Amino acid sequence: MADPAPVPTLLVLDADPLPRLGRLTGRARIEHANESTLAALLPYADVLLVWDFTSHAVRAAWPGEGPRPRWVHTASAGVDHLLCPELAASETVVTNARGIFDQPIAEYVASLVLAMAKDLPRTWDLQRERTWRHRESQRVAGTRACVVGSGPIGRAIARTLRALDVKTALVGRAPATGIHGPEDLDRLMARADWVIAAAPLTETTYGMFDHRRFGVMQPSARFVNVGRGQLVVEEALVEALTKRWIAGAALDVFAAEPLGHDSPLWQVPNLIVSPHMSGDTVGWRDELGAQFVESYERWEAGRPLPNVVDKQRGYVPGR
Repeated sequence: MADPAPVPTLLVLDADPLPRLGRLTGRARIEHANESTLAALLPYADVLLVWDFTSHAVRAAWPGEGPRPRWVHTASAGVDHLLCPELAASETVVTNARGIFDQPIAEYVASLVLAMAKDLPRTWDLQRERTWRHRESQRVAGTRACVVGSGPIGRAIARTLRALDVKTALVGRAPATGIHGPEDLDRLMARADWVIAAAPLTETTYGMFDHRRFGVMQPSARFVNVGRGQLVVEEALVEALTKRWIAGAALDVFAAEPLGHDSPLWQVPNLIVSPHMSGDTVGWRDELGAQFVESYERWEAGRPLPNVVDKQRGYVPGR
């Protein structure tokens, strides 16, 4: 009788709380790593689950030669925190958590649009001051939005804003049915009341919202970033808000996280700051864990994996 096949080794880059992997008992040899032990354990793993998706440890620890995991899954939509030249050039398959965060982020963006249009931050400030001050607010229906990023998150944002009767244009890496190409971005931004950044971080999107782009926007327009912090030149946004080139902004992601106590962004006028929480709804970690377990079962059975990242582009190609 042939010896049974060895049980694959699943290495988890830990973050609290740990993922629920009970369904894999007996089907995977589960080991745990932190940033200091990851490099030593990587060569012995068949699968790596990057549960700590805020860590850049994979980029530093990925082995250049020799054994390495056959599959890496990150419990996040973005993959810029783990892709390095050695991983991109390898045969290792990379997958992400595409699909988990789409609608929660879209709802969060809609809430920011409504909050800024209805001047809710100022209402709360006046309430704390016990000041009764009547104002007029903006009607959202009939306004224009430009959503930058045509992946599932960007498409969910566009659908949700359209439900509010916001005329929404979607800009992607290349033109397609219902999607504008990059060459239309400045023109659409110049007409938009709302510019929403939801693009992945790549060589072409890094720092794309700079002094020139904020200068293109209308003085009455607002900017929202729920993509990656490095899409925005933060000094340019600070200047745009301070000099009133634009009317307001909301950031949920930042170039460096967590945002430092001494960051000037905390006190910029008409800027809403939130701690990278737009996609994190009650039960989101359980959804991420269940998604990975289902993907593991497909991998175990030799079936194609979902959400395979194009490692050269840095995201899952559209469908």
